[in-house]
Amino acid sequence: MKEIFMKRKIIVVLLLVFVILINNNEQRNSIDIPLYEGRSLVIGVIGETPQVREEGHVDFKEVTFQQLQDQDLSAELDAVFITKEHLVEASEPRYTEIYHQAEIPFFYIESKKSHVPFTIEELSYDEVPDLSTDMYAIGYYGKDAEHWGYGLYNGVMNETNIQAVYSHIFATIESLHHDGGT
Repeated sequence: MKEIFMKRKIIVVLLLVFVILINNNEQRNSIDIPLYEGRSLVIGVIGETPQVREEGHVDFKEVTFQQLQDQDLSAELDAVFITKEHLVEASEPRYTEIYHQAEIPFFYIESKKSHVPFTIEELSYDEVPDLSTDMYAIGYYGKDAEHWGYGLYNGVMNETNIQAVYSHIFATIESLHHDGGT
């Protein structure tokens, strides 16, 4: 009886140590940055709307490539996100001029190609080598020819790190307004 009790005790202690190690590893691979608390933003999305911590403070509106061509979206949007599954289409030459002349920034989510295939008309997405392999998102603001890269903390893709990237992007968008941008 005493032997069974000892084995259970050892198992419980081992499980506890295991849980602590997993928790410490998760903390080392994640960063928890403050929520974006700037002005409210409206962001157009081509693709799936991201899950962010700033729900209610940052609103997303579905847009299409056709709307990019037909409308000046800067009156109603602060930025546009283009998600991974639409990056090849986003690099088509007919959109290059839009990115260069828009009064709002564009963010290419999960692009490893930098802003190059979107801003150089002669290059397609598939032709450009991976230039930003450590980035989760790339931003481009044509009005000032600015671009940014947003990497994941320790290169680890998890929900906490992805949401931290979005909070950084929201701060960048707001800074463009303070700098006399959009």
